[in-house]
Amino acid sequence: MAASPDSKVFRATTTAPVNIAVIKYWGKRDAVLNLPTNSSLSVTLSQRSLRTLTTASCASFYPAQDELILNGKPQDIQSSKRTLACLASLRSLRREIEASDSSLPQLSAFPLRIVSENNFPTAAGLASSAAGFAALVRAVADLYQLPQSARDLSRIARQGSGSACRSLMGGYVAWRAGSLEDGSDSLAEEVASQSHWPEMRAVVLVVSAEKKDVPSTEGMQTTVATSNLFATRATTVVPERMDAIETAIQNRDFPAFAEITMRDSNGFHATCLDSWPPIFYMNDVSRAAVRLVHDINRAVGRTVCSYTFDAGPNAVIYYLEKDTELVAGTIKTILGEKSEGWEGPFYEPLKNLTAPGVALDQVDPRTVELLKDGVSRVILTGVGEGPVSVDDHLVNEKGDAIYH
Repeated sequence: MAASPDSKVFRATTTAPVNIAVIKYWGKRDAVLNLPTNSSLSVTLSQRSLRTLTTASCASFYPAQDELILNGKPQDIQSSKRTLACLASLRSLRREIEASDSSLPQLSAFPLRIVSENNFPTAAGLASSAAGFAALVRAVADLYQLPQSARDLSRIARQGSGSACRSLMGGYVAWRAGSLEDGSDSLAEEVASQSHWPEMRAVVLVVSAEKKDVPSTEGMQTTVATSNLFATRATTVVPERMDAIETAIQNRDFPAFAEITMRDSNGFHATCLDSWPPIFYMNDVSRAAVRLVHDINRAVGRTVCSYTFDAGPNAVIYYLEKDTELVAGTIKTILGEKSEGWEGPFYEPLKNLTAPGVALDQVDPRTVELLKDGVSRVILTGVGEGPVSVDDHLVNEKGDAIYH
């Protein structure tokens, strides 16, 4: 016998990817709507290595207030204006559908129970909030059976976490800053699909899984208010770089992509250093990763890898699949096979590698020592797809949370 609407638990589950920006978002022109001072562009990373899994559920018998459980711990939704803003926007869209068809269950009136799990450290510079809010918005949109496109939903996800709007799509994604006061033109667009340039790979060097000293939001406010370099970056440098990197992606031109990526990472961290008081997201191990990339490129005689750093010390090193041995092979030799992360689908080309891609006498010995001692694990990944609906629910048919 079918459950009555009064006892039924409605569920939808999605996975969402991490994205790593190659043109950085930093600074807001409107803090409430999360509107950026400049456009940005990211690579969506494969969910085979990094992903958030989120189940959105609702039922008439749930406790009156919405609930969010992240990695097994209840979160205080009511104190999170960003989460409340996302849920309010999604509910409003569901109400419009219900108003036009009275036969539909009134899901917008039911309390929500949202359960989410990351397979990577939260708040460690791995864009956990981007994947988290993208998964939340996509899962609730699926629960409510909303017709809006990923582009439309990106406006909502942006209110939760700016970079979350980019995690609603796969491949290479631009977040257009927009100029309208209401933020309606500040949204994500897919510049190129995963299939356009599927050879892109990345190795993340996890330098520290601890929470960062200065949270991103606080860091942005400090930089916007105090850095003399910031305005030039936002108004002149980034628009030119956005055009150039989109052209590089369309042409699958890795050397151009790599140089723009490295220069933008350096420029972003320069504005942090130019803030008052200065903000340091990179550390000695981060800088060793920078030297390693330049040493590899110099030894090979062409640009085979590039680095980028978000607001944290972890290095993301991009390279093409054909250069896996040169880049990831050299890193594997430096760190040793015993360090965590040398496994999974992206490890196959490295499994039987015995010699470094680049001889270690071509690498600064201080760099080798710093990386060997300072990298806690690696994550091997590549360009990937956007959110995926799955049946692996984190809420059972009775409405109870399930923990993996």
